[in-house]
Amino acid sequence: MDSFYPHLHSHQEAQLMWIKKGEGVLVVEDTLHPFKENDIFFLGANQPHVFKSMSQDGLFNESRSISIFFDPHGKLKSLFSLGEFESLNHFINRNSCGFKVPEAYFNQISERVVQLKSADELDKLMQFFYLLRSLASISKETVPLCAERIESAIQSNGNVSRMTLICNYIKENYKKELTLEDVANHANLTPQAFCRYFKKHCGITFLSYLNRIRIKEVCHQLNGDHLDSVSFIAFSSGFNSITNFNRVFKQIIGCNPKEYTNNYRQTIFTEI
Repeated sequence: MDSFYPHLHSHQEAQLMWIKKGEGVLVVEDTLHPFKENDIFFLGANQPHVFKSMSQDGLFNESRSISIFFDPHGKLKSLFSLGEFESLNHFINRNSCGFKVPEAYFNQISERVVQLKSADELDKLMQFFYLLRSLASISKETVPLCAERIESAIQSNGNVSRMTLICNYIKENYKKELTLEDVANHANLTPQAFCRYFKKHCGITFLSYLNRIRIKEVCHQLNGDHLDSVSFIAFSSGFNSITNFNRVFKQIIGCNPKEYTNNYRQTIFTEI
């Protein structure tokens, strides 16, 4: 195609997208990521996204990609319910925010995609599971594409009530000064035990999760027709230092707030 599908959308299938040719900006919920040739992205089910191609003088270069879509709750549900697939279920649920495949693993994952694409019948199914296993093995070294979808990663394994309690407490209090001790006490755990528990069940640390909740709120306000200053939005979202806010924002989003606002509006509202 001359460009990728230009509209923000979502679908019930998880998606693996290999950019064979083209460049532009990937928007995932409120977060922007540049993409280029040979980038590979994993997107969670029902995750709003758009791969917005970049034009030069109004003209687009050729865009090519290979995508794999699968719904673990559709026809594959009976297979994924088997005990042997527990680790793959864990991978899918833990990565509902998606991730970008690190460049160091490009050859490994792209080769799996090529093998899947060329396989037939039963071999195709086997290659698909080999691909998922490879993605699961590298996912521990990846960073989520967007700020928050942790709740969908919580398993129905007896820990739901505690994790729901923790997440709801953070959501209700993230705009205040919220410490590790506060949340640990609310969960009836010592700070050390809470850190281990939270990282085990959410895949990221409490501080990372809290920062992502706050940055998501900042992005939500920046994307609206606001009249407030960036510093006011930062303080009202729970940050107590502009220096820390700017550092965290750039670390999570990849640019400063002004660049984000300009890029987001241009990406979302500029029609192809």
